[in-house]
Amino acid sequence: MHPGRTPQVGGRSAGQGRARDSTIDARILAAAKRQLAVLGYEGMSIAAVAAEAGTTRQALYRRWPSKADLAGAAVASAEDAPTDPPRESPGIADPFADLVAELTDFQRGVSRPGRLSLVGTMLQDNTERQVRERYQARVIHPRRRRIAAILQAAQDLGLIDQDADLTVAVTMCTGSWYGRALAGDPVPADWPTRTAALVWRAVGGDVRRTGH
Repeated sequence: MHPGRTPQVGGRSAGQGRARDSTIDARILAAAKRQLAVLGYEGMSIAAVAAEAGTTRQALYRRWPSKADLAGAAVASAEDAPTDPPRESPGIADPFADLVAELTDFQRGVSRPGRLSLVGTMLQDNTERQVRERYQARVIHPRRRRIAAILQAAQDLGLIDQDADLTVAVTMCTGSWYGRALAGDPVPADWPTRTAALVWRAVGGDVRRTGH
């Protein structure tokens, strides 16, 4: 062997190490999300997540040093980005249509496999606070801000009452879905439009004036 030359292993210098599998992160997060949804935070097992993802605990811990870190990353990856984000300008042209679109995006996201169970996990007392706060910051609060912006635009345009309680109205928008789910009632296909119309009337709006 030539002095000072790094031995070659499988066509690579031994000092270079093994190429990182770029799919491992996605597999780990998918497994963690599934376990969170099915078993809750307490039931989620690092060993089981690693096994399901086809990797080792050591590889997992190199990426996320604790169970809370992994759960937080899994929750963050569940963020619901709207397919057609509403404009958050006071000059918004059709707030009612944007409200329907926002609730349609919400319906699409919450209907994904395991998503409703994940919501339940966030309400459990044994879920780490930082995990819950990350879920709120990445999933809940952005949605609520977008809905609030739509209703505020409607108020600025004089389409709803100036003294309408928008805080309660925002909660009504998504809360009706969870209420039906807990009651075991099937959610109708036109849930976004019906819910938007109900909330619109509740804050003093006239759906007929929107042209819908």
